[in-house]
Amino acid sequence: MANDVNLTNKLNLDGAYIPAFNNSLAVYKLKNKNMLLLGSAHNLKEICQKKKQGINIIFLSPTFKVSKSNNFLGVAKFNLLSSLVGGKTIALGGINKNTIKQIKMLNCYGFASISYIKENNIN
Repeated sequence: MANDVNLTNKLNLDGAYIPAFNNSLAVYKLKNKNMLLLGSAHNLKEICQKKKQGINIIFLSPTFKVSKSNNFLGVAKFNLLSSLVGGKTIALGGINKNTIKQIKMLNCYGFASISYIKENNIN
């Protein structure tokens, strides 16, 4: 469920995704003990907010250059921010056949990519 912890609780789902723009601390109060909360962050301020919200896993993005923006983290900044998370991070953004090998250099729990999956016809 994306960005609706109330509905997640009402439907008795086991997780929710809380985007970077959602900085409500009500997210933490609504979380049941078994609920997995995923969130996204692009900088230290957003990481701090996600930690206050009780987010379990943080998507850090964009990890590599994407067409929508010239701003991206790169390996060094990703690893610095990931170390400040103090928990699990997922690399997101700009992951393709040219950057996939750099994933091994990231301090991350995993990665997510739409373009890489499409490019390689992964089902």
